[in-house]
Amino acid sequence: MEVILNSSHKAMAERSVLCWLATADESGQPNVSPKEVFAVADDKHIVVANIASPGSAKNIHINSKVCLSFIDVFAQKGFKVFGVASDVTPEAAEYFRWVEPLRMMAGDRFPIHSVFVVRATAVEPIIAPSYRLYPSETTEASQVQAALRTYGVREVGGNV
Repeated sequence: MEVILNSSHKAMAERSVLCWLATADESGQPNVSPKEVFAVADDKHIVVANIASPGSAKNIHINSKVCLSFIDVFAQKGFKVFGVASDVTPEAAEYFRWVEPLRMMAGDRFPIHSVFVVRATAVEPIIAPSYRLYPSETTEASQVQAALRTYGVREVGGNV
């Protein structure tokens, strides 16, 4: 079985606060929206809770090709995942399999109307230009420090 989503992808997804799901409508107009409750379900699938995303759901029904991205905003690294999405509703037999990793994250605070199941077909890294343009002086630690200064965030007890 081919692994598309490996442990590095899963670790980065877990460090990310949001993912961004890009879909397109019937005329090809792209739409990107943030998703707060998502998880790497297995080696080929990312699941995203449809909490308040009627536009994404409509687009997925029209055009199942999607791109999903997640990054560590401090390290300025992440991944974009190309894939094919389906909108799995609670009436579907496979719904409970896909919703399970999302339930704990959503808790009672967010209703999950359906689950966008993204079958990954390819993954590409996302990195800030500094990593490529200045490889000898750019490290993850230097990027984190620069981002902390830019965002005005202080580390407390080693945590951001």
